Amino acid sequence: MPSLPPLKALQAFNAVGRLGSVTAAARELKVSPGAISQQVRKIEDYLGVTLLERNGRRMEMTRWGKLYHSEIAKGFDQLGHAQKVISRARNETGLVLSSLTSVVNKWIGRRIFDWQSSHPQATVRLVGTEIEPRLGEDKVDFRIFYGSGPSHEHFRELFTDWVVPACAPGLVVGKALKSPADILKYPLLHVVWDEAFAPAPSWSDWARHIGADYADRDNGLSFTLSSSAIDAAVMGRGFVLAQLSMAADELESGRLVIPFDRRLPLSEPYRLAWNRASLQKPFAKEFREWIIATARKQAMFSSPEK
Repeated sequence: MPSLPPLKALQAFNAVGRLGSVTAAARELKVSPGAISQQVRKIEDYLGVTLLERNGRRMEMTRWGKLYHSEIAKGFDQLGHAQKVISRARNETGLVLSSLTSVVNKWIGRRIFDWQSSHPQATVRLVGTEIEPRLGEDKVDFRIFYGSGPSHEHFRELFTDWVVPACAPGLVVGKALKSPADILKYPLLHVVWDEAFAPAPSWSDWARHIGADYADRDNGLSFTLSSSAIDAAVMGRGFVLAQLSMAADELESGRLVIPFDRRLPLSEPYRLAWNRASLQKPFAKEFREWIIATARKQAMFSSPEK
């Protein structure tokens, strides 16, 4: 004997008890009254009691029927509540995008307004952190991360960024820079990432790239966040090897300039990971495709091969 009557039969009987008649239940479930009666008989055979009996031209619940319906109705009410909880969670929590702090501050955080303007009903929360979330456990739907270190189940490559020497215009105004190597004579701002990441391109790397002599120097300011180094360069504190994805606005506005466009790629790409269940949220798939498309444009902008 099965542990429960068929769910379809329970649904039919619950509709009869809730609506008060076999005809009304048949109308709601879009079946014939005979089909409803057949489903109820399956429960009667299972329980060994009569749930419905004819009274003139109507079918009415017996004492056993009323007792049984009062109990199964609780289960259907709970199922309805569960559906409402899931629907509310999908629609009210919005989308949560986690990323490295600099990426939030200087890249995706600046472009998210384009998404919002085209999707005004969508809600997105940005979280800048160097701590990798556990997608599927933490309250995070998407994560933009650097390199291949984190073990996310679902991800794809976005773009590889490039760095270029940039400074505030006032730092070099009235001074003739005859060659890229002249940049190395100015105050240099250093970006030193956490050991968990592959090193950011250094001034030594850039000097080798242009074929210039450069003795490693520890003097000068060092930053763990690329965004902080860019901000310091805007303030005229020195040259920075600026990631083009993060310095685009400063370059466009003229707050930073590039005396010599000699670029170096980062050693690893940025990637996008997602919680597969999150794709069931409203706007989630569209949001993922928008990030990918935005990254594709960034790749074209950052690369020297245009």
